[in-house]
Amino acid sequence: MTRRIAVLTAGVVLLVLFGLLGTTLPVPYVAQVPGPTFNTLGDIDGEPIISVEGRDRNEVEGNLNLTTVGVSRGGLSLVQAVRGWFDDEVSVVPEESVYPPDRSEEDTRRANRQAFLTSEQAAMTVALGRLGYPVKVVVQGLADDSPSDGALEEGDALEAVDGVPTPDTETLDEVLTEIPGGSTVTVSYTRLGEPGTATVTTRPAEEREGSLLGITILEQPVAPFDVDIQVEDVGGPSAGLMLTLGILDLVGDDDLTGGAVIAGTGTIDAEGAVGPIGGIPLKMVAAREIGAELFLVPEGNCAEAAAAADPGFPLARVATLDDALDALADLRAGRTPETC
Repeated sequence: MTRRIAVLTAGVVLLVLFGLLGTTLPVPYVAQVPGPTFNTLGDIDGEPIISVEGRDRNEVEGNLNLTTVGVSRGGLSLVQAVRGWFDDEVSVVPEESVYPPDRSEEDTRRANRQAFLTSEQAAMTVALGRLGYPVKVVVQGLADDSPSDGALEEGDALEAVDGVPTPDTETLDEVLTEIPGGSTVTVSYTRLGEPGTATVTTRPAEEREGSLLGITILEQPVAPFDVDIQVEDVGGPSAGLMLTLGILDLVGDDDLTGGAVIAGTGTIDAEGAVGPIGGIPLKMVAAREIGAELFLVPEGNCAEAAAAADPGFPLARVATLDDALDALADLRAGRTPETC
């Protein structure tokens, strides 16, 4: 064997070896891809994403789709990572940016799910507040062995205790502080717009004087109907804006879509401010795949969205809920919304 043949043979062997290693050698990266979209006006497996109890939902057409990002499970191989870096519909990111090293994968999923549930609550608060419903003290849940079990329910708006009005949490706390633990009290409440009363024997407070009802509470707008949101296996806070719009379309006075397919993303806070999220180019790909006619982009993501491949539909710049409603009104009127 000549020296040249030997060198070529060794080179081929090394090339094959590196090729094999590249397909199996894991690297500390994961792939993010366009995830499923969910029409907040529609249903999943026959169950409404947004259900309403106590009144009929509006008959609506069109879509208000929240968008998601999917994440590959487990690390990528070197070849998969390199391939993903050259794919416009894949984002290769460090694994620790998705799964922090100081937290288990299960803990990360649990935290993301809690963030989604928090966004649900924010969406309901903002939407009902936008519709003008008054803010009251609302039961969020009952503690274990709660003295209010069987008397109060989640969603009840507390109006008074023993005839003393309780318009906010501070007043309710002051009233209960003056009532000795173990006392029997009458709690006036509103449930789905109907007034009611409940008799509760209070529990002694442990860290202050007075009584406890054994409930968790929150100040939020109260309507004469109940709104419930059900979207399983979705995490993070980025659905807040689209859930808010979905509620407004289903129980408000205006048809927000005019029958158009709208997609979008963005967090929302109690004041209606829309915050930026991750994965905006991938969410735009998902929106294109469902035939979206407009995509609502958080203002903080506009530069990234504008730099991505042209999705074929306008990118409406949204900093607040009002901006989103204005963009939808422009689309219905045939005007071009303010874009990124």
